Amino acid sequence: MTAPTAPRTVGVLLMAHGTPSGPDGIEAFYTHIRRGRPPTAQEVAELAARYAAIGGVSPLGERTRAQAKCLAVALDARSERDGNGDVYVVALGNKHADPMIEDAAEELVSRGVDEIVGLVLAPHFARRSVGEYHERSVAAVAGRVAARTIASWHDEPALIGLLAARVEALAAPHALLVVTAHSLPLPALGRDDPYVAQVSHTAALLADAIGASRHRVAWQSGGRGGVAWLEPDIRDVIVEEAGRGTQAVVVCAAGFTAEHLEVAYDLDIEAAAVAAAHGVTFARTESLDDDPAFCALLADLAVRSATGVREPVLVS
Repeated sequence: MTAPTAPRTVGVLLMAHGTPSGPDGIEAFYTHIRRGRPPTAQEVAELAARYAAIGGVSPLGERTRAQAKCLAVALDARSERDGNGDVYVVALGNKHADPMIEDAAEELVSRGVDEIVGLVLAPHFARRSVGEYHERSVAAVAGRVAARTIASWHDEPALIGLLAARVEALAAPHALLVVTAHSLPLPALGRDDPYVAQVSHTAALLADAIGASRHRVAWQSGGRGGVAWLEPDIRDVIVEEAGRGTQAVVVCAAGFTAEHLEVAYDLDIEAAAVAAAHGVTFARTESLDDDPAFCALLADLAVRSATGVREPVLVS
């Protein structure tokens, strides 16, 4: 008979993109995104104008903090239900703003966790995005504590169910479903990078879940830099669909898990304006944010990683 495993303290390093806390932090934030290359004054002004258009500050910081708290509650409930004595501690670390990923990792190590599970608040894996989060988290731990990483969760049934419910809540059965994720520069995507395939898979699963006769994948929030980015852009898709006679679109930003600039501005303002100019009715699904059902999914992912269980656990 196998002896029961001793209870563990598991650190969950929840990672997000980060956002400046206010206008004064925009230049430093932008510089960090550009890997230390300061932006021009015009670039700072343009980004500041985008923040101003959505109220001056992105909701992302507040929403990700709420997600971390919600995840901690969900993990406590899960531990009590499982009854194995394991304790889960959550720390939030950002890629481009304080607290950084390294700060959160250090917090977990200092709290004496037995291992750390890295979970990025983005369901699709790309080396340029999620891969870099995990590289930084593992390096921060530096072998002091065992570290696991959750690469992707784009096809989780609970995720598809949550997205489907949000599409159906818009009550637009005749609208074209357009699923979006953040565009990436093509040079950053190698031939075997799974990002595009994973986004397309999420879109197909979602379309099947809601019974959509047709759907499209589009990319958004592409950057500059003189290189090609993933296409088609959501704005170009709207124009193209208007030319085909499409009268309404429902955009599900499946690559994003919280409200922030890329949703509130790039979709709700820019893409919506393009749709209005071409006579297309535009709607965008509600973000996952700190929905308890979403936090239960995140908790399930963390527990499965820590215990080595691959299949999802049905949470009642």
